[in-house]
Amino acid sequence: MFESPFAMREKAFAAIQVIIDELVVETGARGILVIDRVGQLLSRTEKMEEFDTTSLASLAAGCVAATGGLARLLGEKDFPSHFHQGESGSLYINRVDERGILIVFFDRDSSLGLVRLRARKGSAALAHVFKESQKENEAKSSPEHSAFANITDEEIDNLFSD
Repeated sequence: MFESPFAMREKAFAAIQVIIDELVVETGARGILVIDRVGQLLSRTEKMEEFDTTSLASLAAGCVAATGGLARLLGEKDFPSHFHQGESGSLYINRVDERGILIVFFDRDSSLGLVRLRARKGSAALAHVFKESQKENEAKSSPEHSAFANITDEEIDNLFSD
């Protein structure tokens, strides 16, 4: 199935950045990424600069897609969250909505319970930003907002005739 790219304007980007900057403080996480469903990076916190975020984003999107397939095999609609625990760091991946994925990278200084709780709250806020951004994009791409909306057929004919 083809998914259209998620178009984000400056206002939405700023709102997303505020949400994840607050979330990294609330959870004590090492860093946070927000990606779209196909693995394109939408936003990240500063601490994530030391990581290969492009690879992390595409692998996390693949993980969400694969786990969605597993869920359907087991008769579930989806598994909206994933937890991967390592020796020194862990990932909590949460599907925001049909457009986005939240990835929280944390270590032993944070607890999974706190990360889950705050990630749910953050995901709801991100879903709201995505929804409002989509509404704004649809309104701006409607025919009445087109540069050609007020041009008549007669004006077009006059433009291309000698």
